[in-house]
Amino acid sequence: MAVVYKRVALIGLGLIASSMFWAIKRGGLAGTVTGYARSAETRDTARQIGLCDQVCDTINDAVQDADLVVLCVPVGAMGAVAAQIAPYLKDGATVSDVGSVKRDVIEQVGPHLPASVAFIPAHPLAGTEHSGPTSGFAELFDNRWCLLVPADGTPAPAIAALRTLWEGIGCNVEEMDADHHDLVLAVTSHAPHLIAYTMVGVADDLRRVTDSEVIKYSAAGFRDFTRIAASDPTMWRDVFLTNKDATLEILGRFTEELFALQRAIRTGDGDHLHAYFTRTRAIRRGIIEAGQDTDAPDFGRAKLKP
Repeated sequence: MAVVYKRVALIGLGLIASSMFWAIKRGGLAGTVTGYARSAETRDTARQIGLCDQVCDTINDAVQDADLVVLCVPVGAMGAVAAQIAPYLKDGATVSDVGSVKRDVIEQVGPHLPASVAFIPAHPLAGTEHSGPTSGFAELFDNRWCLLVPADGTPAPAIAALRTLWEGIGCNVEEMDADHHDLVLAVTSHAPHLIAYTMVGVADDLRRVTDSEVIKYSAAGFRDFTRIAASDPTMWRDVFLTNKDATLEILGRFTEELFALQRAIRTGDGDHLHAYFTRTRAIRRGIIEAGQDTDAPDFGRAKLKP
């Protein structure tokens, strides 16, 4: 593919930023990629593994002359970072982000940016439980979705360029309203993460189940809860605090469904349970048919050697 941006700056060098860099390089989508992380240790690690063409020691140097600046920091830090970089952004640049919440990010970031800059919030729906600069890989975004949330009046060429970049990285791209995005993600990501954290916390509190049993028998569904619950705690703290209303709405619905299932189990209503599980099983088939997961045994995991 052709170069989309001459100079891209990645602010924050964790899983998403590092995967973006490797995917951008794989596709030849940018001339130069600069990077910045607040931690000197993270910057040193990035230099050691060749992450970014240039790792800068100041955020100002990283964004100077950049055609695209991508904020890859926890959503709670977006506003402060936007205020830092605003004086150094060049006219005509695009600023984007990769946060899991969009309305709060727009309210945090938008007021700090000069009118000469296009702000196009984005959210690639991809990730693992790992974090840090060494966790990234170019294939993370392949056949995943990236949602763009441009404000009214955003120049069409700026939106088209960012779409082209994410498509070149490997994503399917769709545009979405910020409030709808936050509700959709509360259903598909935020509430499931909170439920996973809760289930792992319950197991930790339930002293009748010993630590050894939790580890030994976690080949069942509990193992997948622990994978989700191992995600970056700072990132997820900020997600729940900044997408409060949508998450609480979905958790309320979840609680109602859970009470109905409790009643069915208590009263021995097997018909209700069977009908419910049949309906939810169809969702899994739809995800596989959409190419967003595999039906390979054990979720496609490689078998561990004994």
